[in-house]
Amino acid sequence: MQTLLRAAALGAVLIAAAGDANAVNYLQAPALAAVVKTGVTACTGKEALQLPIITWGGDIATVFANGNQADTGRGSLFDKAGLKLRLAREDVLAKQLDAYLACRTPFLRGTLGMLGQVAEVTERDPRTRMVIVHQLTWSAGGDALVVKGGINQPADLRGKSIALQAYGPHIDYLARVLRDAGLSLKDVRLRWVRDLTGSNQSPRAALQEAGIDAAMLIIPDALALTSGGKVGTGAEESVRGAKILLSTKTANRVIADVYAVRADYLAANRASVEKLVRAMLIANEQLAALFKRRSSNDPAYRAMIQGAARLLLDSPEAVPDTEAMYGDAVFAGLAGNIALFNDARNPRSLAILGREVDEALIGAGLRNKPVEYAHAKWDFNALKGDLKSAAAAESPRFDTPAVTQVATRRTQQGAVAEGQLFTFAVQFKPNQDAFTTAQYQKDFDRAVNLAATYGGAVITVEGHADPLAFLQRKKGGEAEVVLGRIRQAAKNLSFTRANAVREGIIKYGKERGVVLDASQFVVVGHGIEKPKSGVCAGDPCAPKSEAEWLANMRVEFRIIQVEAEANVFRPQ
Repeated sequence: MQTLLRAAALGAVLIAAAGDANAVNYLQAPALAAVVKTGVTACTGKEALQLPIITWGGDIATVFANGNQADTGRGSLFDKAGLKLRLAREDVLAKQLDAYLACRTPFLRGTLGMLGQVAEVTERDPRTRMVIVHQLTWSAGGDALVVKGGINQPADLRGKSIALQAYGPHIDYLARVLRDAGLSLKDVRLRWVRDLTGSNQSPRAALQEAGIDAAMLIIPDALALTSGGKVGTGAEESVRGAKILLSTKTANRVIADVYAVRADYLAANRASVEKLVRAMLIANEQLAALFKRRSSNDPAYRAMIQGAARLLLDSPEAVPDTEAMYGDAVFAGLAGNIALFNDARNPRSLAILGREVDEALIGAGLRNKPVEYAHAKWDFNALKGDLKSAAAAESPRFDTPAVTQVATRRTQQGAVAEGQLFTFAVQFKPNQDAFTTAQYQKDFDRAVNLAATYGGAVITVEGHADPLAFLQRKKGGEAEVVLGRIRQAAKNLSFTRANAVREGIIKYGKERGVVLDASQFVVVGHGIEKPKSGVCAGDPCAPKSEAEWLANMRVEFRIIQVEAEANVFRPQ
């Protein structure tokens, strides 16, 4: 089975030109349930339990909990919990699945989207049914969508060819971005490749080819292709005109990294699995403290970072890359696990993420039907003990004055759509000042969901005013000074309305039990400067119908990628 799955696609089809050894071979990627026929082996007791890890920042905590080594070290968190483990790095999901079905390990380690791709296989036998026991992290900068010139927002991807790893971590990320742009996977051409990185059969290699318009990449490859995260110059293996459309620094609640365990093993060993999870949660806190006081002169920090570098990147000298991996992840901690598994109001709960994964995988032909994403239903009150993160509150992510300055600068430069990912508008009626949930629940729900998913994006709430009174006064020969006052009054009114919408959304979020980061929302008042009816000779064009007149009365939302504006982010 390993050989079949490693071929990633089980009947791969060569698309590249024959005879070109460096050409990318594009693959077919059928649903794994159609091709994996491997049987299931019962789990038996073993002296040392194998625990898979992958090359990701979240796994630094697992290595740390094991004593910074492959076999559980004396005095480590896992040792104190009475566990004896052997960490085994396995970045190929197919090989993990093989070991899981054979119960060489009862665990699977991957993103929720990756585990979803094998779910139809694991669900065949009640013994191997996956039960998710722990969320390690969210990707918050480690993954990116890179595009070539002419693609400025996700909606521009319609009809484009996008390269990504077959059975890899990015399909649900791509599907979510497309959905929020009003598209689906059917609107693009998926070009599957064998590897995630490090070869000429990777998305990075594919983007070098003329027929590929975009690629889903890990961040080191994204930075290389875009000349350090700017715009690719064509030099040093970059692609001319390539840029990061958005990374998970913006879409920071899309890719969840988790551990799952076989149902039969959990039923027989629930107490030991619970100890494992609690030790990981403690490791999260202790690891955060080590990174906070980061010092190469600190023996504990040095042992931790070198041990992680050795197990995750094959060299204890790979410290800078290991530190960078840590920075690309946000640990869920106890509070995040409670929110994922137990909070039905959470816009990024397991149930919602599972539906998104199902939609993506079925749409891509990687799965045939939805599955249930079971979890262990831990008693988190018993798990938490003295964990400090149990009631951790997130601090504002954005520097409000800096964000306002960016929005003002772009408005003055006529570049309000720069970095725009998605946009939608809320209409209001003449003389309306209040924006209630009863009237705007659907719009508020959309705003809350986008804010929760794209927590690293700035959301501008832009008010627009009706220009008709201004046009009538100008036609009547009103003095310029008076017309100037009318323009300013319209701008003030549009700002007030936009702020009312912003406050209404934040209030609605609280009512739903969703705490929104108020610093993420920036209010802009355009007044009559950007009417839907257009601009004629420097003034708003007169509306030609009642529909055009009403269309000018709106509050517009823009979800904007500001990753290049480093000063807008508060240090966390």
